[in-house]
Amino acid sequence: MKITSVKVRKIEKEGSRMKGIASVVLDDQFAVKDIRIIEGENGLFIAMPSRKYPNGEYRDVAHPINAETRAMFEKAILDEYKNTPDEEPSKDSEEE
Repeated sequence: MKITSVKVRKIEKEGSRMKGIASVVLDDQFAVKDIRIIEGENGLFIAMPSRKYPNGEYRDVAHPINAETRAMFEKAILDEYKNTPDEEPSKDSEEE
């Protein structure tokens, strides 16, 4: 399995630990979307897409099965995050 595409959208929200959202394509055939990029106490990490169940518990919708695959996802996503420019402020917000 190979990661063939990574797209990152940075998010700047005051007071939020979430720094971005990523989408990953595997082998040009399978996409995993809504992977969150979170600022933790020890730096950035990824959180796989999850769903909240009626009992209030969150469970991953998709996730790596082993540490090697998780590391592959994390490296590809965080490398792309570091290479993605911050969003430029819109002209409307500059005029205010």
